[in-house]
Amino acid sequence: MGIPSFFSWLVGKYPKIVGTIIDVYSASSSEDEEEEKEEKEEEEGEEEEVEEEDDDEEDEDEEEEIIYDNLYLDMNEIIHKCFRLNNGLVYNWFFAYLDRLFRMVRPRRLLYLAVDGVAPMSKMTKLQQRYFKTAKYRADSEAEAILLTEIFRAQGKEVMPRDTYELQNPVVKMPGTEFMEKISAALEYFIHERLNTDPEWKDIKVILSDANVPGEGEHKIMSFIRAQRSMENYDPNTRHCLHGHDADLIMLALASHEVHISILREFDNPNGRIPARFYQFVDIWVLREYLELEMKTPGCKQDTERLIDDFIFICFLTGNDFIPRIPSLEINEFAVDLLIEVYKTTFNKMGGYMVNTDKIKDKYGVYLEVTRLEKFFHELSLCEEKILLKRYELQEKLLHKIQGEAAVNEWAKGEDRGEKKTSFAQHFFYPVETSLERDSDDVVRENTRELWRTVSDIFCNKDDLFKNGACKQDKIRPGWKSRFYREKLGAETSKEVGRLQTEMVQKYLEGLCWMLQCYFSEVPSWTWCYPFYYAPFASDFKCLSRFNISFTMDKPLRPFDQLMAVLPPQKNVLSCALPKCYSKLMGCEESKIQMSYPTEFEIDPDGKRFLSQGIAKLPFIDKELLLSATKMVEKDLTEDEMARNNARQERIFLRNSQSLANTAAFVATISDNAQKKLWIDTSEIGGWFSPDEKEVQSSALRKNKVQHAWSWIRDPDMTVRHVTSSVPLCECLIRSAMFFNPEAVKPISRLLDNVIVPDKTITEADIRKRPLWHTYPGPRPRPPHVTHRPETQWRASTPATPREEHKLAGEGWLGRGRGSAAAATADTQQIGPSGYGRGSQGVQMAQSRGGRFDGGDEWAGGGGGGGTVKRPETEARPVGLWARGGGRRGSGPARAR
Repeated sequence: MGIPSFFSWLVGKYPKIVGTIIDVYSASSSEDEEEEKEEKEEEEGEEEEVEEEDDDEEDEDEEEEIIYDNLYLDMNEIIHKCFRLNNGLVYNWFFAYLDRLFRMVRPRRLLYLAVDGVAPMSKMTKLQQRYFKTAKYRADSEAEAILLTEIFRAQGKEVMPRDTYELQNPVVKMPGTEFMEKISAALEYFIHERLNTDPEWKDIKVILSDANVPGEGEHKIMSFIRAQRSMENYDPNTRHCLHGHDADLIMLALASHEVHISILREFDNPNGRIPARFYQFVDIWVLREYLELEMKTPGCKQDTERLIDDFIFICFLTGNDFIPRIPSLEINEFAVDLLIEVYKTTFNKMGGYMVNTDKIKDKYGVYLEVTRLEKFFHELSLCEEKILLKRYELQEKLLHKIQGEAAVNEWAKGEDRGEKKTSFAQHFFYPVETSLERDSDDVVRENTRELWRTVSDIFCNKDDLFKNGACKQDKIRPGWKSRFYREKLGAETSKEVGRLQTEMVQKYLEGLCWMLQCYFSEVPSWTWCYPFYYAPFASDFKCLSRFNISFTMDKPLRPFDQLMAVLPPQKNVLSCALPKCYSKLMGCEESKIQMSYPTEFEIDPDGKRFLSQGIAKLPFIDKELLLSATKMVEKDLTEDEMARNNARQERIFLRNSQSLANTAAFVATISDNAQKKLWIDTSEIGGWFSPDEKEVQSSALRKNKVQHAWSWIRDPDMTVRHVTSSVPLCECLIRSAMFFNPEAVKPISRLLDNVIVPDKTITEADIRKRPLWHTYPGPRPRPPHVTHRPETQWRASTPATPREEHKLAGEGWLGRGRGSAAAATADTQQIGPSGYGRGSQGVQMAQSRGGRFDGGDEWAGGGGGGGTVKRPETEARPVGLWARGGGRRGSGPARAR
């Protein structure tokens, strides 16, 4: 979910933060292998000629020590991608996906696997909205499909019954479900198998934070990074690579104040299959350079770290998973540009920065300068009515255009609106000739596809409020704000409006403080949530110093309680997620919480074109009522269900040959009489370790538990093939323990001492101004022409194994090694005009990563105004598929990619 449209805005505004590669690991074919063999024979003949030069380059590479130390995977995106189909190979795809990411990054020290656990209640309200709307859409589409099926059969067109399976329902991928228990077992198996058998994993420590560890995946990752950087022995030049798709991860990375962070993101193929995907690296240090130049105010002494903190804070106002956006701020309308401009304009008036994260642990919220924030909101409010008015005018123009086109099309087709029936399905009734002579199976499949295409078209048309004429908006005439509070929130008198404004502003201010603590420290309250469907207007934020804000730290809900809080009452949803004793509470008339699960509810479009983007007006979660109801049925849970409903601790796995596994403290944690947590602080990792329940069990019992877990993976409906290990898991070479982050300390909101900051490459010329959206006469300003940065070198953390050699391990970035630049070019895919292909008009992906941090002696092709750049060719030598190369090293420091 994250921050809608933020990444698109970020890349459009700061294009040089992004680098693109292609994953060719899974795209090899027999033809590729034959060509690879021919190339190897040619290269063997040239090996003696380039041997001396290669040795020199290898020496330089060793001096550079360019590596990724730690790789962090936000697992939920991966789980959703790999487990879409009811296919016997889904676990193979899952493991292959993890292997691919590992081989692309090649971390040197740590792999952190973070699965979304129980979320704070403020996120649950968003989940509730999404699941209720999805369930309603599915119920309505099923009803329409049944009616259409009868019509099809009356015409002699047979259709297949719809396949339903567990993985089709997204709720099974939430904490507490039986499916997520299988995922935990599968991940544990994967870790054991790779540490036991894969040489590339021999020095890797793996931390598993599964779905029963509270917290969202990206927040658990950043909590770990914050805790480690507060340790005395932490290396400030540790290089982190985070994989995840949420734009929220970019904000969290900025908030860490770590320089050496890259975020690995993915472009899907249109067919949605796993192989041959494009990946992007988002370089946080380059984004920091942009922000340093973008947000500076002339005549003021600049603190870059506090500027970044303020940037993160003002972006909260555009909305995220925890609070709604300010009504006048839409990222698609370049709201962040407006926020930055207002910030720069009012900085001197404010008297300084708005956020002081050095005081983030302060109980009463003095880390937010509310008097300065009030001045910021005042300046922002001056644009409010202009933005709302322009938005209304543009939507009216679009609405008239769509309705005019629809009228012309209907006239051309001779349609008569008066003859339409009440059912959408009857519109599609027409006689057809029989097709019995054709192959019956093919005909039935085609009929089934036609039926569901028709259902999809029906609901797409219903969803488009412009097309069906159901879009109603305020015309932003005088009194528009009072009408908003009256029509949306039921405030009748001016006194009620004033009281409601005050309450909404206070709660929204609480939300801003709550998010500051989440992003820069820890969750201050697991049960706090914003209790309104809408945010206040910017002009409502007045007299902010009168509010006292504090939070009471409490415990997260348990997995079954979260499921009860967010799931709709449809039986097909509950049957695959909740125990029966819990799900019956939703429909039982005597239940205290039965009214919290409506099957019919209002959806307010709130100015959006599509109904699916609207706000479902559902009852807010009553925590006390919910917990009192679920407590009554806990006694009916089975032993396995109780295990799924309990919170767990993160676990660390490593080979017994590693130095950490042989420290006295770690050895003590796995002794038979270990009873308490022990402190370990090394240059590799620091924290509390305690005995792993599975590790201290007898070998026979451990064997049974591992085999039981593996039997879950080998479910008859989800058979895993060709992944078994030759080393039995019960005879493994690894050690494990429960891992606890160091206790909460004062966050370090600055660069650490002795950190090596990369050479700056962004200049004032790269900061291109564009007019603010509400001042521009059209829908949006044309994006400025931007010259992209030269590509930068990226090397493997560890050498590639011979089995991974590939013809496309070519000269530079595409194949991550050295080879044929022509072959690399031939296999690149044209990227569209979004600019992701390193040219603002759409260019071919760059062939190399050599350049910026290489000292700039030879620049790699980076794309300029939409073309390709010819680069000097280098001598080729055979290396592994994932060896990074391209471009020669110059005199300056090199970067890790």
